[in-house]
Amino acid sequence: MEKKNGKILIIDDDEDVLQAARLLLKQHVRLIHIEKSPSAIPMLLKNENYDVIFLDMNFNRGATNGREGFVWLKKILEIDPNAVVILITAFGDVEMAVRAIKEGAMDFILKPWQNEKFLATLSTAFQLRRTRLEASALRSRQERLAADLDQPFRDFIGRSQAIQEVFALIEKVSKTDANVLILGENGTGKELVARELHRQSGRAGEVFISVDMGAIAETLFESELFGHVKGAFTDAKDNRAGRFEVASGGTIFLDEIGNLPLTLQAKLLRVIESRSVTRIGSNQTIEVDVRIICATNLPIYDMVAQKKFRQDLLYRINTVEIHIPPLRERVDDIPLLLDHFLQLYCRKYNKPLKSVHPSTLKKLEKYRWPGNVREFSHAIERAVIMSESKTLQPMDLFISEQEKPDSQLAVDELNVEQVEKMLIRKAMEKSGGNISYAAKELGLSRSALYRRIEKYGL
Repeated sequence: MEKKNGKILIIDDDEDVLQAARLLLKQHVRLIHIEKSPSAIPMLLKNENYDVIFLDMNFNRGATNGREGFVWLKKILEIDPNAVVILITAFGDVEMAVRAIKEGAMDFILKPWQNEKFLATLSTAFQLRRTRLEASALRSRQERLAADLDQPFRDFIGRSQAIQEVFALIEKVSKTDANVLILGENGTGKELVARELHRQSGRAGEVFISVDMGAIAETLFESELFGHVKGAFTDAKDNRAGRFEVASGGTIFLDEIGNLPLTLQAKLLRVIESRSVTRIGSNQTIEVDVRIICATNLPIYDMVAQKKFRQDLLYRINTVEIHIPPLRERVDDIPLLLDHFLQLYCRKYNKPLKSVHPSTLKKLEKYRWPGNVREFSHAIERAVIMSESKTLQPMDLFISEQEKPDSQLAVDELNVEQVEKMLIRKAMEKSGGNISYAAKELGLSRSALYRRIEKYGL
């Protein structure tokens, strides 16, 4: 347990017990309040947010049944539902301990206590408090977002047949707990689909945890997703819940699942199959109740055929698949997207709403948008910032002209640069915008591919 960590309250009618606890904890805890009378609890909780509360179970002389402790435990949890309460008593048995846990206590300590066990219990209690507060904050955020999103698919703009099919599938699948795999290129809105699935589900009031699987180092994967106990490794200074544990009751979104190495795929598969996690350094399994949504922009079926992705894991995560079409396949939605983002960014930058020159819309519809809606949004934002006229002109858009599709270039028009540009564009489209995958397809390093993308304005 870290030195000077947290705030605790100890309520016990025995002065010797209070002083012994204070003496033991003062070198570990930042703030310690002691109190002999439980009647002071409401006022104390009104004035301070305690991380851990130690509560005696018997206050009247001769009492041994713990009735008072249960009464005050209920009162504490009514005032602060996230309170972490540890009951203490000299008269305990298994039946009383079981009842204490069922009624909301975190643990049960017998007097006289062993100092090491007391400190270990406190350390676990601090971590539980942090986890509860984090989950509560996320839940509140989700509730606020849900209240704002008073219309379905508020973040999705489009009337095209392709996007309407996606909407219909979301509405059908969201009411179930089926695992969903979202497939689509970079910038198509995979996380928006995942959040919409959560918002329309029975778990909408619980947390939504998003995890970028490609951004987690292999050495931290198990700790981040499954948690660890104090001392499990060098930097494990306290117990920590993993993302699956925090997401229990809600939804966990595993983005970029295709970037997960094979060794880690096996560990994830075990968790999905067992619906339980084991923290690093512990032998205790913790059951988790999560709805699992995954996404990738990689050709995952090709990866299975190439033994780069486990087929059994794919079967587990793709009970239902949702394919998000790239923007170039729903050009009919561009006028709607343009109107939406123009209003958004003109309001954001305090500029009068601009009209759109017909040739500007034509240019937007002609461009292939390898970065999809995300690129489209950035292009309109930049145009709003840079444009000085009342009408959005083609020159306000910093996108490359594409007079002819690459496949229609005549042989006598080709030169080395045109061929290279065409190959890079096709590799990027095939990889869904994934630089690493495209570079490998082209036989280039990532840095070399970045230089060429910049050179050709792709």
